[in-house]
Amino acid sequence: MRTGTITDPAAAPSWTVTVQAPVTARFTGAQAWATVGTPAWAAETADRLRAAGFEPVTTPIAWPGYADTPRGLMGVRVRVGSHPSQDAAKAAAAKIVAAGFHAVAEWTGYDADQPADVENLHVAIIDPRVFRGTVRATHDGNVAQRETTSSVAAKLGSLVGVNGGFFLTSSADGVQGTMAGAGAYGGELTSMASGARAALILKDGGRHPRIADLTTTVTARAGRAAYAVQGLNRTPGLLRNCGRPGAAPTSEPRQDLTCTLADDLVRFTGAYGHDLPSGPGTQVVLDAKDRVVSVGARGGAVAPAQTVLQGVGAAGGWLTAHAEPGKRITVTEVVREAGGRRVELGPDDSVVSAAPTLVEDGRVHIDAVAEGTVDPADLSFGFAWANNRQPRTMAGVDGRGRLLLATVDGRLSGGSEGFTLAEGAAFMRSLGAVRAINLDGGGSTAMAVNGALVNHPSDATGERPVGDTVQVLPPRAG
Repeated sequence: MRTGTITDPAAAPSWTVTVQAPVTARFTGAQAWATVGTPAWAAETADRLRAAGFEPVTTPIAWPGYADTPRGLMGVRVRVGSHPSQDAAKAAAAKIVAAGFHAVAEWTGYDADQPADVENLHVAIIDPRVFRGTVRATHDGNVAQRETTSSVAAKLGSLVGVNGGFFLTSSADGVQGTMAGAGAYGGELTSMASGARAALILKDGGRHPRIADLTTTVTARAGRAAYAVQGLNRTPGLLRNCGRPGAAPTSEPRQDLTCTLADDLVRFTGAYGHDLPSGPGTQVVLDAKDRVVSVGARGGAVAPAQTVLQGVGAAGGWLTAHAEPGKRITVTEVVREAGGRRVELGPDDSVVSAAPTLVEDGRVHIDAVAEGTVDPADLSFGFAWANNRQPRTMAGVDGRGRLLLATVDGRLSGGSEGFTLAEGAAFMRSLGAVRAINLDGGGSTAMAVNGALVNHPSDATGERPVGDTVQVLPPRAG
């Protein structure tokens, strides 16, 4: 374990007011607001601000060194004033809004173009050549629940625990706690990938960790008829982070967007400890030998030694046409790395996925567009998430095969401002990572040591209950 604070005495952050640029949201066509705008917009806005009695400052903002975004100028930022407190900045913003602008109070310490003054860090290094325990991802037995990282760590007697991948936090998007991306625990795939996104693969109890972009393919077969399953253990028709064929408004990964699927076949396993979704569609219950037990309306619960298929739209029609009591419907699952290599899951294997990739082949390689965390065509999307400093949890593997787990506090929790994606990538590379990914962050960022929380979560309510976690467990007694 390593714990430290990076400080920069030369940094002098303050509260300010950012005047936002109007843009059109790419998928909805609605008006949205961006932190930066075109040079022409910035010049015009600055002139209008001066005419209204304000003193603006315009700053060109370059694209970070992402692997798949444009180079050079992203846009121009327009700001007004420097204030000693957030309340003072909010009061100033209100005056600018009253003058006909769209403005928000912001802390300059979150800016990528200015140095951070405080960053609180925790790093765990696990060397499988000498460590005799195990490392595994866990949803603690129920994929449809949320628990804090430290409570799971204390329950399991964990040496170190960190939060894992993205998960649902709103009931409007499905059942809270279910994962928004590929997840596997104890060798069982319990959620599907959102496109080809980064994942931490913990093979053989963590003795062979690696990082790769994963895709998942699940297929239901009734005799010679086959149908694509698009979800595991999630509400049919609702797809957080998108990334599945047929999803609207996009089949590509899109961070924090809930897409819809009019035609959706979802499988539920015994890991789904929650009432099954109800509503229009068809439900088929299968026994342990994949024989159809019943066909009917959606609802109820997954009984022991059974699985459930739910279909809406055309998928519901397929189930109705092919499911007969006593007949078999088999379900096959295939997990592959983006290059085509198949990932076989054994009982000591687990998977946590998030986005984006940070380091590849020992070099900073942030595929932010491909993994749906920024959009060059819509600067209202993902700017703060990716380009501002935030609390972050990161995982990597170094050249010696050691697993690296790291957190940085942010949003001024404990005074710490956090990392941008680019800063997180540079930090992981500085630790020697040859591959690294960004896990869930923000208020979810947490690290527990010997069952006790050691970092400062940014939520005002304290440590956030999360979907899954990564736990470093001591050797079993005996």
